[in-house]
Amino acid sequence: MSKWNKAVLGAVVAAPLMAHAQVDLTRLDRDMVGPKSQVMVLGTVHLSGMPAEFKPASLNGLIERLAAFRPDIITIEQEPGEDCDLAARHPAKYGKDWCPSTAAAMEATGLDMPAALAEVDKTLKSWPAQPTASQRRRLAAAFLAANEPASAQVQWMQLAESERRAGDGLNAALVERLNKLMKRKNEDSLIAAPLAARLGHQRVYAVDNHTGDRIDVPDIKAFVKSIESAWASGGSEMKAVEKHKDEMSLGADMLPLYRYINSPDSMRIHAEGNVLPMMRTKSAEGYPQIWVGGWEVRNLRMVANIRETFRERPGARVLSIVGASHKPWFDDWLGQLQGVEIVNAAEVLK
Repeated sequence: MSKWNKAVLGAVVAAPLMAHAQVDLTRLDRDMVGPKSQVMVLGTVHLSGMPAEFKPASLNGLIERLAAFRPDIITIEQEPGEDCDLAARHPAKYGKDWCPSTAAAMEATGLDMPAALAEVDKTLKSWPAQPTASQRRRLAAAFLAANEPASAQVQWMQLAESERRAGDGLNAALVERLNKLMKRKNEDSLIAAPLAARLGHQRVYAVDNHTGDRIDVPDIKAFVKSIESAWASGGSEMKAVEKHKDEMSLGADMLPLYRYINSPDSMRIHAEGNVLPMMRTKSAEGYPQIWVGGWEVRNLRMVANIRETFRERPGARVLSIVGASHKPWFDDWLGQLQGVEIVNAAEVLK
């Protein structure tokens, strides 16, 4: 073969690779006008699993660091009201217990979920700089009817204690629920809502998504058994991480725990622990690989929901609070978006 023919053949073989390499989506914003949005993903443990001796005050150091980041937007790992309404309208697909019932809030306010969501949107568009207690109570009631309880808590926390009472759409049952939310042991009630209220935000943004969770397989029991078996075969690194997290969760200060779970090494182990056992497990039906597909669908939709929160706010500072297992996907995929810069959570928590 002549040198010329070899060169032509080499160019033809390499062409697909060259074509693919020519487009780097991460650099399309290199000449962007104005500041990029600063997005920090905080990987968290699920506080509902904390031991009985857990003290909310142990989160104070963490909240101080997060407040210093000064986020304009805070997102949480909960289903948004729109998804709750969608699921309620399709029980054959999603079941009947997708989200908590809003019946009590609808009875008190006269608002079903779509009407409550519309009222929240309308109210916030004309929200005054100095809202009255009555306005905050009414908005809290609308958030509860919209199945956005963490945002209702944000409003409740910005009321003087003497104003945390029934009225303006809140009845005694809803007041009791709001007071319980203040003591609920999870990251929405103990980190996100207090931080949002401290910063003067009017809400947090629920961005979780489970609409892709309905795995369509002929034998769901066999599917679950296959997934559990794959997880059980996972590496010792992930088991060591979980043990270390449990030990650190007993401390009087949770900040060291959050530094640890947001460290690069911890993130690598979380990512590999979620996926490697699944991809390496043999299954005639491909069940473990199907699970990974569902995991990716969920993370993709969550990332899209986060993007939507600051679409109309270029340059915003965004804090996304999510279970630590999601963080590697969030960091990577959010970092590929235009006008977005990922903030190193480990550095902020130092």
